[in-house]
Amino acid sequence: MINANARAVFGPEGPFILTTIERRDLKPHDVLIEIKYAGICHSDIHTARGDWGPVQYPIVPGHEIAGVVAQVGSEVTKYTVGDRVGVGCMVDSCRECESCRRGEEQYCLNGHTGTYAAIDRYGQYTQGGYSTHIVVTEDFVVRIPDGIDLDVAAPLLCAGITTYSPLRHWGAASGKKVAVVGLGGLGHMAVKLAHAMEAEVTVLSQTLKKKEDGLKLGADHYYATSDAETFKKLAGTFDLIVNTVSAKIDLNAYLSLLAVDGTLVNVGAPPEALPVQVFSLIPHRRSFAGSAIGGIRETQEMLDFCAEHHITPEIEVISANQIDEAWERVLASDVRYRFVIDISTMGNE
Repeated sequence: MINANARAVFGPEGPFILTTIERRDLKPHDVLIEIKYAGICHSDIHTARGDWGPVQYPIVPGHEIAGVVAQVGSEVTKYTVGDRVGVGCMVDSCRECESCRRGEEQYCLNGHTGTYAAIDRYGQYTQGGYSTHIVVTEDFVVRIPDGIDLDVAAPLLCAGITTYSPLRHWGAASGKKVAVVGLGGLGHMAVKLAHAMEAEVTVLSQTLKKKEDGLKLGADHYYATSDAETFKKLAGTFDLIVNTVSAKIDLNAYLSLLAVDGTLVNVGAPPEALPVQVFSLIPHRRSFAGSAIGGIRETQEMLDFCAEHHITPEIEVISANQIDEAWERVLASDVRYRFVIDISTMGNE
């Protein structure tokens, strides 16, 4: 077993404690990654606090992982020691079902293996990227292009692909009107990506507090959803709305903003149910959908797209001792726009 320093929570209320975890010895197709940076995702908080169901403690979150290959298994062909690589929200899947064969492992019909809080094929409980090292099969590792620094690469492995995938799937492009609900860790990436895809981009946020930021990030328009006039003015406007918030919203009000054949897709995942009235959909053939991350092939495509278009997230780098504070700031929407942990500080008390 390979020992790694990590920060774990031992119950739903935390706090994070410095600990040591064991990573499996390398199988023939495994890669040992020395983690340099790990992003903080709202999903880390939901999972570790039991919002999405019971979890096993202790838990080491983190599925936005950027680092360097430190060692490879005897049959690895895709990577060599020193390569700059990343790991996102999953570390394995069945590889055999229709979804996996199609390159959409995130929709594995037998259930993909999450980077943390899951049981892998070896019967081990997976632990994530708030740690110094991780062992992952080479098929679930992606290459970070030279044009992207490792600290800003980390959030692309979740926030980047979570927004890139629905934008691609529902055809964000020139001539399309795309709205992004929420300008947070996911939302600011959605704006940057949709702008690079040449869509006309509108941000829908509770207030106009971040309007200047939104326009700088690439939005063409910015509206406050706390203003009832917004929903009257924009009724029937958008081809695609990407809802990035992990809180309860009035879906029916947002569905009214869709044009005929428009789609509202949720990538934010609040723990409570979101009711939809069928007559919000039927009269204009509107759709309400959900989207997870992307498959490994699409994640690599996203990274290459970001390198080509010079797209990186806005980040605040923190030390491992600041994780508890960062989580509270995420919950208070007090970050612009993604926290990234400097893993070189992981062993510091």
